[in-house]
Amino acid sequence: MTRSSLSRLLERADETLRIVGLMSGTSVDGIDAALVEIGRKNGVLRWRLSAFECLPWEPELREAILSAFRPDASLPFLLALDARLGAAFAAAALHVVQAAGLDVSAIDAVASHGQTIWHQPKPYAAGAGQGIGTLQMGDGDVIAAKTGCVVVSDFRRADMALGGQGAPLVPYVDYALFADRNEGRLIVNLGGIANLTWLRADAAVADVRAFDTGPANMVLDALTLHYTEGRQAFDRDGALAAQGSVRQRLLARLMEHPYFALPPPKSTGREAFGARYASELISSVSAEGYGGTDVLATVTALTVETIACAYGTWIRPQEAVQTVVLGGGGVRNATVVRGLRERLAPAQLTTHAAFGLPDDAKEAVAFAILAYETLNGRPSNVPQATGASRPAVLGKISQPPPEAPK
Repeated sequence: MTRSSLSRLLERADETLRIVGLMSGTSVDGIDAALVEIGRKNGVLRWRLSAFECLPWEPELREAILSAFRPDASLPFLLALDARLGAAFAAAALHVVQAAGLDVSAIDAVASHGQTIWHQPKPYAAGAGQGIGTLQMGDGDVIAAKTGCVVVSDFRRADMALGGQGAPLVPYVDYALFADRNEGRLIVNLGGIANLTWLRADAAVADVRAFDTGPANMVLDALTLHYTEGRQAFDRDGALAAQGSVRQRLLARLMEHPYFALPPPKSTGREAFGARYASELISSVSAEGYGGTDVLATVTALTVETIACAYGTWIRPQEAVQTVVLGGGGVRNATVVRGLRERLAPAQLTTHAAFGLPDDAKEAVAFAILAYETLNGRPSNVPQATGASRPAVLGKISQPPPEAPK
């Protein structure tokens, strides 16, 4: 079915489809690839994860991605990188299909979020005027050519064209997977950036609220790399932070960052909390004599506090949630999880895995589901979360080249 035309795929789009979801997050750890069977029964979304792989970036390619984050990255370099990432995402898709014991001809579509290089939802100076923009790399046409699959990619722009921030996009999926008639739930993703989705009890899609709360793994990883002199890329289990003490004066100063006081809808990323933020933080705390484990303990507490304060300010006054569902790589940071358990009490903490969804697989599965809705012509942004003026069908569709005539 994979190599048939887009029109034939669309004719059966509301049937159960096999879709490969691809994602590389702000931490640039690697490509998450999920093979998902998705369909609807009596109007309810049904899904099953058939295979999941996390494929680390080759060191040289990861360095190239990190170089692309710099404002002085050249246009020829970015163009070449876009094609290279497309090829890498295609290889990841083929890899997870093989891991599932299938041939690519059994796959209906590929959904690729790509690698976010820059996300600027707020107006910025652009020549004589102002502009907004977002750039996710990994050319969908390259993926289509190398896999022979229909590809849905570039999910953020349709929402931004309607005045939205193009993020967060996962709340639609959070609603489909976790909404409950009897209890309010808070879905917290601990990726490079932390974000949350609030699902009030017996919520409709129109009731969903979601936004980025601030930094999570991205800043902690940069600090860990610095303070271990390159020996550790991340604070495994939060062990280094657990050895230090939270410096309350430093924490209070970090909490003064203007992003945290902004009301939703809002989103953020490397532009605010990337290499420059980490470098300036390291310089300032070094001048003040703070030790590395104390800095890690304090910045770990910053992740906890920004999530807890966002919940306390924007959600709890309307509804106290009963369950907090944690996902993302930060679930393995015991120090973060312990802090959230204390600060979000009496809500009970659980993880995506308790719902049959591996914590690392969440976003790859999410983009497969978003692509499924796109192929069915259904909107899947949540305007209340992104600020868009109305619902939008997300993503651009790339068709594979036709079969060579026999």
